[in-house]
Order: sequence, then structure tokens, then C-alpha cells
Amino acid sequence: MTASISESERSTAARYGQILFKNRGWLPVPFLAVPLLTPGHQTSTTWVAGLLLVLMGELVRIAGVAAAGTVTRRRSREVQRLVTYGAFAWCRNPLYVGNFLAWMGFTVVSGVFWFLPIAIVVFAIEYTLIVRYEEGVLESIFGQEYLDYKARTPRWFGRPPANSTQGQHDWKEAVWSERSTFLQYVALCAVFFAKGRYV
Repeated sequence: MTASISESERSTAARYGQILFKNRGWLPVPFLAVPLLTPGHQTSTTWVAGLLLVLMGELVRIAGVAAAGTVTRRRSREVQRLVTYGAFAWCRNPLYVGNFLAWMGFTVVSGVFWFLPIAIVVFAIEYTLIVRYEEGVLESIFGQEYLDYKARTPRWFGRPPANSTQGQHDWKEAVWSERSTFLQYVALCAVFFAKGRYV
């Protein structure tokens, strides 16, 4: 599909967002390094509350991947289709919302509560720029169809959609594609447990 470059994709915010988008694999590092390296007060309450946030975040991620497919892991600007159903009918960026909940969850697990507001601000800056780039790309490719979707669907935290959320979902593929994420969660739990017990 050939498309002109939209003004949104040409914006300064989108250009910065493109750099972050292509390197977003390392973005969790500051969210996890500080809680791992800073003393915190872990309790059974911080573990339960934190892991509930992680679980909620992962469920949101799986719902997004099930609707959009594994193309959500792309690094290029090539987009095959505009997904507006399922989790994407509730908000335009369910995978990033899921990431936010999971990363905040591990911060709660760590007991380093002073870092929570800082992490929220860092997340907001980084992912607002990434989303500005992605929105520009989608506007370039899908034009008015995307603008209509953007007008009716919140960027971040969702609200009940006015339209149907029905569409093709592949739950099995979604869960399978998240296996590396599950392993990362297990590894992080082990590290935080060791930190709380031995450090």
C-alpha cells in the first residue's frame, strides 16, 4: 500500500518517537534497574499488590496480541491492517497500557515506592513520543479510517466502546508469543525475591 507521509508523521515529536520506537526493547531498563538496585521494603502486601498489577498488565497485553496478531512486535512502519476491535476498541494502545501496569507492578513488588511517580513520568514521556510516531504512520497509511478510529477511541486507559468489539482473535498464538515475557516475569520475581531476602 503506497501512502503519502502525513503531517503528523513529519512532526518533531514523531521523529523523536521513531527513534524510541526502533529501540523500545531497552526501554524497560530504567523502570527495572532502579527498583532492583535501590533498597526497598518488601512485604507480603507489596508482593500481592505488585503481582496483581503484573497479571492485569499481562492480560491486557494478551488481549491486544490476540486481536492484532504477532505483527505487534514489528520494528518497521509496515502495517497490514488497522485493528479497531477487541482490546483496541477500548483504547488505542493496549500493549503499552499492559506494559505500564506490569512495570509499575514490579516497582510495587520492590517496595521502592518513591520511584513510582518518577516511573510514571518517564513512561509518559517515552511512550507519548512513541505513540505520536505510530499515530502519524497509521494516519499516513489509513487516512480518514484511522482518524475516525482515533476520534472515538481513547489513547490510553479505555472506556467501554460504543461499537462492537467482535473480531478475529487468536488466543493460542497470543499466549505462545508471550512465552519470553512470561520467562522474564519469572526471572524478575526470582531476582526481587533474592534481593528482599539476602540484600
